[in-house]
Amino acid sequence: MTRHAFTVEEANELLPRLRKVLRTIRGTQEEASELYERLQILDALWGEEVTRPNNPDHQEYAELRGRLAEAARSVQASVETEIRASGVRFPSGGLEHGLLDFPTSWEGRWVYLCWHAGEDRIRYWHEVDAGYRGRRRLTDEQAERMGREDDPGALDDSVLDF
Repeated sequence: MTRHAFTVEEANELLPRLRKVLRTIRGTQEEASELYERLQILDALWGEEVTRPNNPDHQEYAELRGRLAEAARSVQASVETEIRASGVRFPSGGLEHGLLDFPTSWEGRWVYLCWHAGEDRIRYWHEVDAGYRGRRRLTDEQAERMGREDDPGALDDSVLDF
């Protein structure tokens, strides 16, 4: 499977939509955290007894578990259909910290354009194996050439972490 090499312009054009998706995901995660806390309270009060149908809090427990499972499915669906389907990836810890990587090509190899929540546009890139700590500021030349000069079909896709 050949990957798409994003240009800086293409990545920047996706950012408004991806910001919205990340806000939605963050809201769902906050809701899930509240549901989990409520489940913990019921568990502390009842222990295993809360799972029994005759327990007075069993119905609430079952509803909370169902809502928590739905929140997890919603986050997973957003990640798959809105982010990964666009060719964008989360690096390790990316979902928690608002980090996105856009595969691109530079001088005959795959690298990532790197964006962190709060940044107004793509300003950094890093080698595939370098991660966030290896981020480098884009030069004007790189911003102009990345994703344009190499044939992604000729690059080794096995180095990309998807």
